[in-house]
Amino acid sequence: MLNSTLSALGAALAAKQVSAVELTGLFLARIRALDGKLNAFITVDEEHSLAQARVADERRSHGAAGPLTGIPVAHKDIYCTRGLRTTCGSRMLAAYTSPYDAHVIERFDAAGAIQLGKTNMDEFAMGSSNETSHFGPVRNPWDTARVPGGSSGGSAAAVAARMAPAATGTDTGGSIRQPAALSGVSGLKPTYGVVSRYGMIAFASSLDQGGPLAKSAADLALLMNTMAGFDARDSTSLERPAEDYGRELNLNLAGLRIGLPKEYFGDGLEPDVRACVREATRWFEGQGAKMIEITLPNTALAVPVYYVIAPAEASSNLSRFDGVRYGHRAGEYADLAEMYRRTRAEGFGTEVKRRILIGTYVLSHGYYDAYYLQAQRARRLIAKDFAEAFARCDLIMGPTSPTTAFALGAKADDPVQMYLNDIFTIPAPLAGLPGLSIPCGFDATGLPVGLQIMGDYFAEAKMLGAAHRYQQATDWHLRAAREAPL
Repeated sequence: MLNSTLSALGAALAAKQVSAVELTGLFLARIRALDGKLNAFITVDEEHSLAQARVADERRSHGAAGPLTGIPVAHKDIYCTRGLRTTCGSRMLAAYTSPYDAHVIERFDAAGAIQLGKTNMDEFAMGSSNETSHFGPVRNPWDTARVPGGSSGGSAAAVAARMAPAATGTDTGGSIRQPAALSGVSGLKPTYGVVSRYGMIAFASSLDQGGPLAKSAADLALLMNTMAGFDARDSTSLERPAEDYGRELNLNLAGLRIGLPKEYFGDGLEPDVRACVREATRWFEGQGAKMIEITLPNTALAVPVYYVIAPAEASSNLSRFDGVRYGHRAGEYADLAEMYRRTRAEGFGTEVKRRILIGTYVLSHGYYDAYYLQAQRARRLIAKDFAEAFARCDLIMGPTSPTTAFALGAKADDPVQMYLNDIFTIPAPLAGLPGLSIPCGFDATGLPVGLQIMGDYFAEAKMLGAAHRYQQATDWHLRAAREAPL
């Protein structure tokens, strides 16, 4: 059961081989056994999960079950959950319990899925290693001395360690795809606006996008069928007809045009990562796909552009955490101004403070034109590069991350090196495009490597189809993490 796909779990529930209560109990026991070592979860409420499971069993007994009814799903602790605390990995919200559910949570609850727990994350989603959390770092199930990636590292580790069959995450500059690659699971960042941001605590509003993590591309399609949908409460939510994200799982690869950006295979790419990704693309070529060398000339601008725009938006979004309305408030202060200062100094961690300061600086009088407006112009150039590339190809493939999982603390004192780890994942959200990461092999030390697949707007089904065909021929995505054996 622990290594089963979501469809297999659904079939077992439908055949009454297992109940939702039993299945939920199995994963809760796995969390109890492993999470002390991995720190993937911040909050687990077993009573709440089992109560939901009993309701799911009741729904099934009345023939009112859907594909996810009775299946446990872990949620990144950035999604507001009514009655269950939502911390965003920060001291600022360490005791906060939301009075409402995020749209994504509403969708999963309506589908009958079980809330398995809230997963650890980089504070306010700011990080690439899951080391900035107020609740301590998450450890990679393949090697507990290494990071799982971030900011959705808790969700990635939970799926990799089989503590959850699936999980939600968010991706601002790669925070689903990069941890999926480093932890050996599958993860999808949808087209911007496909998944509602209502109730998802904001980091950078023009970039943030919710998405799923799971073992396989087929599982991601099933999760997307639940997560996606218009929400009038989110002004950036796209009003589109409902679609079946699994409709192209049997995609014919013959004649599929796959772009290989030369900028993604240059200096800085670890040799083992290069070899695994090249082998994966050769497999597609062997199935009749056509490989096309393309160029994305403004790729080098992506990291500096992102680290102007994202902090600028964060400085605005995080101004609401001032100790007045909700969240942490300093215990002692002389006046209102000191209360603000002490509350924010105590409540925010180092990385969050760094980004607030950068964002405030680039938005300040005299620097707005030089930095923020210039970054927005460069952002349009990056989007133009992709538009020109997709005129020549159907999908783009390359490495998700330039390296496999690095050691805990290895880049903690060098923010620039940490930021550069997202060089291949940042361009897609800057352009609003979908991106997907799936396992495609291991390096010489046995750490997983991720293959990134990007598509044009709303090409999620085609991307998932290509990934599924690859996963039918390989078993990288089914390998058990060595620190969490089945």
